[in-house]
Amino acid sequence: MHKPHVTVAAIVKKQNEFLLVKERDKFTQQVCYNQPAGHLEQNETLAQAASRELLEETGLALEPVSFLGVYNLHADNAVHYLRFCFLFEAPDNIQTPVPIDNDIISADWYTFEQIKTLPLRSSLVLKCFKDSLNKTPLSLDTIYNG
Repeated sequence: MHKPHVTVAAIVKKQNEFLLVKERDKFTQQVCYNQPAGHLEQNETLAQAASRELLEETGLALEPVSFLGVYNLHADNAVHYLRFCFLFEAPDNIQTPVPIDNDIISADWYTFEQIKTLPLRSSLVLKCFKDSLNKTPLSLDTIYNG
C-alpha cells in the first residue's frame, strides 16, 4: 500500500528576510538550504509539528499565523511527499537562531533574491517562498483537527 510521507514546513518572515536552515541532504550528502521542515509525529497537529520543527532546527519558539497550502511532490529520491506549509511572523527583535538538531549546520536570514541563488533542498523550497509572496494565506482553521 502506498503511503506518502507527511511533512510540514515553516516559512518564517522578519521584515524583508526569510529564515533558512543549512543542512546536508540525507540522500545526496550535498550541503543545501531548506525551510525549517520535517515529518509529522504521532499525536500532534500539523501546526504543532511545524512549530516543533522550527524550534528543533532554529531554537526559535513561534506559532504559525496562517496556512499557505499543501504541496504534492514525487521527489528524485523516489519518495512521495505531502508537504503542509505554514507561515510564521518573527518580531524584529527575535533572538539569533541557534539550531538544536545536530543535523542542522546553521540557520540564518536571507532575502528572496539571495534565496534564489542558493542550492535548495528541493523545488518546493522556492515554490513555497514564491507562494508566500504571491498567494493569499489561509486561516489556520482551514485544517480540521478532530
